[in-house]
Amino acid sequence: MSVARTWSVALVGAEGECVEVEADLSQQTPEFRIIGLPDKALGEAVQRVHNACANSGTPLPRRRLTVNLSPASLPKQGSGFDVAIAVASLATEAGMDPASVASTVHIGELGLDGRLRPVPGVLPAVVAARRAGHRRVVVPHANGPEASLVDGIEVLAAINLGEVVAWHGGDVEVGEHDPVALSDEADPPEPPLDLAEVIGQPDAVEALVVAAAGGHHLLMCGPPGAGKTMLARRLPGILPELDDRAALASASIRSLAGARVLELSRTPPFVAPHHSASVAALVGGGTRVVRPGAIARASEGVLFLDEAGEFAASALDALRQPLESGCITIDRSGTHASYPARFQLVLATNPCPCGDYGIRGGTCTCPPAAIRRYLGRLSGPLLDRMDIELTLTRVAVAQRGSMPAISTATARARVADARSRARHRLAGTPWKVNAEVPGTWLREGPVAPAPIVRRPLDAALHRGALTLRGYDRVLRVAWSLADIEGRTQLGADHVGRALYLKKGIAL
Repeated sequence: MSVARTWSVALVGAEGECVEVEADLSQQTPEFRIIGLPDKALGEAVQRVHNACANSGTPLPRRRLTVNLSPASLPKQGSGFDVAIAVASLATEAGMDPASVASTVHIGELGLDGRLRPVPGVLPAVVAARRAGHRRVVVPHANGPEASLVDGIEVLAAINLGEVVAWHGGDVEVGEHDPVALSDEADPPEPPLDLAEVIGQPDAVEALVVAAAGGHHLLMCGPPGAGKTMLARRLPGILPELDDRAALASASIRSLAGARVLELSRTPPFVAPHHSASVAALVGGGTRVVRPGAIARASEGVLFLDEAGEFAASALDALRQPLESGCITIDRSGTHASYPARFQLVLATNPCPCGDYGIRGGTCTCPPAAIRRYLGRLSGPLLDRMDIELTLTRVAVAQRGSMPAISTATARARVADARSRARHRLAGTPWKVNAEVPGTWLREGPVAPAPIVRRPLDAALHRGALTLRGYDRVLRVAWSLADIEGRTQLGADHVGRALYLKKGIAL
């Protein structure tokens, strides 16, 4: 046959699109060309495929070979098309089963010796292949465990190109090669952190439970040693486990970022970038290949920005749009990529650069201009998107052991009960947690609070102490408080406590 077809996957952001790889063999001057909007790395596949085929005992035909990647209007990038290009090219002349070649998706990079090298993004690529109706996929040996996490599709993990040709019925002697291993090691599991280790901060612990129950964003301001980081790192432990969809989405982002994925972790991710992180490090980007940033890696989990006052103001303000939309779109010349960004944001900051401003017994040496500049990095629009704002103080001797500590297991059970009540109330709607509910539904929907309950909120809005966005966020927190208490209606006490958590306004 002069024309052979197979499939591969082009990754655009977090989504994959199946690409048909066509190879045509014609009686013209010998040449090997790839068309269909390839990038530079993909254009260099010509030499990789040529040498890999020759070193695998299956040299390419010495005629004009044209490989087309369809749809031609879709930009393709990376070396993950090498195996598909090689198989389609060999199938134009070698005795392979055309039906087998045409029904299989091939993903992987080729080494010059014919071995298959692992590539990032295999998990979302296999998910895209299954979604498109394919039932078999060939991946490099090192990516086999990752691809096997997707149900409903047969995974063939190959060491070299000879194995792939033999699987398709080709007459080739399969060489002996050691598989190419992944260069990085799997991250060791972190030891469990118990909320009972937090001493003397009962109000902060209760606010953390409320934030977990409703998926709310949290800001903690206090001096060094008050326990801000300690509290934030225990938030993932009291969140419910990820369901199948969320676990697969989180693992797909890790795969795109180049991390090793061996299992679908049910623990919500916790991402804590350093305060020197740039805008691109937070939102994602790249010159030729767009990679997910910290907010995409934290999707379905927690993004913790410690020392938030040390972050660049532009980096913090870049979070505003993802906090509202739940996704991030990165536009570059000739391409764009979208990633999920539905995370819980936790900010921790000191009251001033030295940390002692307004602290009893502390001596602040910061000039007023430095304090204003430090806190000014947290812009008003960003603060308006925070649901809970806590002011912490250092634990005194008298507070130690004054109240029994709440364990992570107890807090997780309370959060699970609250989320169950929220799901029951939101049954029949597209929302699952209070943080996702739009303000219009909260104010005018079937469970809208009575005017007397909303009176403190209306007064704060009239005085200018709240924006309408803040108004809605207070209502969301109030419903989380009601869910924790097992109440089916909002009361004035819930609104009052939520208003205090948001702005420190007492009734």
